[in-house]
Amino acid sequence: NNNVDNPSCAGIEGVLESYLQSLRTVQLYGPTNFAPVINQVAGVAAQVTDGSQYHVLLIITDGVISDMLQTKEAIV
Repeated sequence: NNNVDNPSCAGIEGVLESYLQSLRTVQLYGPTNFAPVINQVAGVAAQVTDGSQYHVLLIITDGVISDMLQTKEAIV
């Protein structure tokens, strides 16, 4: 949602709103390194162990991923 201090969205509506906002504001450029973001989100998600929340990470790319091996490892 472009808010570093509170990156959460409320429900599907919040996710869609954040996605649409990103489409209007994000400019893609390289290098594109996804592994650090995936690992950070996984760490945040791992802190919720009671099933009360879910986490969605939407990855938008121009087709070139600079850290493909690390990205694959982070996803797995």
